[in-house]
Amino acid sequence: MGRFSRTLERFSSENIEAGELKTDAARAGCKLIASQADRAVVTIHGVLRSVTIRPVDGVSALEAELYDGSDCVTLIWLGRRKIEGVAAGRQLKAYGRIGMRAGTRVIYNPRYELDA
Repeated sequence: MGRFSRTLERFSSENIEAGELKTDAARAGCKLIASQADRAVVTIHGVLRSVTIRPVDGVSALEAELYDGSDCVTLIWLGRRKIEGVAAGRQLKAYGRIGMRAGTRVIYNPRYELDA
């Protein structure tokens, strides 16, 4: 398989995944991340792409990147090093006030519900 074919296949699978995630968000009664205004209280649904521990202003924090097929938001739990069930690949619904930090959309200390 050539480089072009692999790139085309990866692009197609990402588009299918994005469409499925958008549908899942609608089924969960959530609006897409890309349509949310800054400083608005939001309810979003998506899949966690990554989960890392990173210091934020001298405080350890658990960061998780949530993707819903339209855009990403970083969920940040300050003072946490681990949350049971919060892992890459897991789907969840998050509630909180969306904002910006260094050009990235973030929600600090969101409430959340894990999908089964």
